Amino acid sequence: MEENAKELKLAVLIDADNVPYSNVKGMMEEIAKYGTPTTKRIYADWTKPNAGGWKSVLLEHAITPIQQYSYTVGKNSSDSAMIIDAMDLLYSEKVDGFCIVSSDSDFTRLAIRLRESGMKVIGIGEKKTPNPFIVACDRFIYIEVLEGAIKKTRAIANGQSKIPKPTAIIPTDTKKPVEKEIAAKIDLQTIELIESTIEAIGDDDGWAFLGDVGNLIVKKKPEFDPRNYGFAKLTPMLKSLTDILEIDERYSDKKGIKHVYVRLKFS
Repeated sequence: MEENAKELKLAVLIDADNVPYSNVKGMMEEIAKYGTPTTKRIYADWTKPNAGGWKSVLLEHAITPIQQYSYTVGKNSSDSAMIIDAMDLLYSEKVDGFCIVSSDSDFTRLAIRLRESGMKVIGIGEKKTPNPFIVACDRFIYIEVLEGAIKKTRAIANGQSKIPKPTAIIPTDTKKPVEKEIAAKIDLQTIELIESTIEAIGDDDGWAFLGDVGNLIVKKKPEFDPRNYGFAKLTPMLKSLTDILEIDERYSDKKGIKHVYVRLKFS
């Protein structure tokens, strides 16, 4: 996350027709990591029964419902209203960025237009979201990742988390079995993305600051998220790739502040 991310004033626009209502809390908590949602609106034809699930969570999260009637059967009624409101908010100059919550590729051009005007654009949608909309955003977060985090938190709170018991068998290498299993989920394309990013910004000795690595990866691939691979943060994800990466933790002049650097082995 950027250092000034919490200072951003965000407009949150939700397409109720194309995202589930089951994890609004997780969505809003995720958005809060990037800034302050000063405007929160949700679009749907509220006369339809399928919009009923949203109604119970709107007041809890202070989200303003916007009525948009369906004039044509089979068409998403929310698209035009969201786009018009987004442009009004853009020209009002009251926000620094937008969070578009939808799995619909129809918002691709909107995301591109907002970024052309210097706006930060964060997308949230399901994994079925078409790639053009994903890459049009500065950052894209999958709802399934948020749902997984919520379930894990609830399991821990209820004492249901499955923590493996210690085993008497000592592994022959330094990497834990659990880390090996998770690291195996990192596909070759992602590994190549990490390698090329480190090569691009590494110094003469090949070392790259972890924060810069993370920022560049997200610019290349907006949907990149360590949680997609079972890791809470980027640091443990890269530490699991000890076969190809070296990690160097350096303490700064400020007491207790530690900076993490990474480079390719045999670089």
